[in-house]
Amino acid sequence: MLIAVVGPSGAGKDTVLEGLRAALAGEPRFVFIRRSITRPAEAGGEAHEALTPAEFASRDFALQWQAHGLHYGIPRGMEAELAAGRVVLANLSRGILLEAAARYPLVVLEVSAPPAILAARLAARGRETEADIAARLAREAALPPSLRVLRVVNDSTPAAAIDQAARLLRALD
Repeated sequence: MLIAVVGPSGAGKDTVLEGLRAALAGEPRFVFIRRSITRPAEAGGEAHEALTPAEFASRDFALQWQAHGLHYGIPRGMEAELAAGRVVLANLSRGILLEAAARYPLVVLEVSAPPAILAARLAARGRETEADIAARLAREAALPPSLRVLRVVNDSTPAAAIDQAARLLRALD
């Protein structure tokens, strides 16, 4: 089963994913997939495979999409893990969810936070102007209604959100 981790910028997806990686480390049924992105590694954010646009174009991905002027891809190796019956977690875009659901058994893990918390977290990053932050918060799209969704509200401590997400994932059959 593919677990698509999604949520708005500032919700703490990367923090929750890294915490889950540690919390589920002793449980071999859970596998974490690293995205390939046409963003330099030193740009910050998640640990990803940094590719140039030419390198990205030469690859064959299981899933790929564009957002924020960048290209994102999930490597083909994910499919072997799914075939082996593992639960595969990957940070995906909402825009690729219907395609992913058509191709793989999919559950969405949505990490969210109230708008004021999102705005504060984005401002603390220092990567965007206030106008950019407002635009980012305004464009958040709803999830397709046909998908199975597990929800984690990351509005207190990272540990609480990670614990809630781990409980939800361990309960999956």
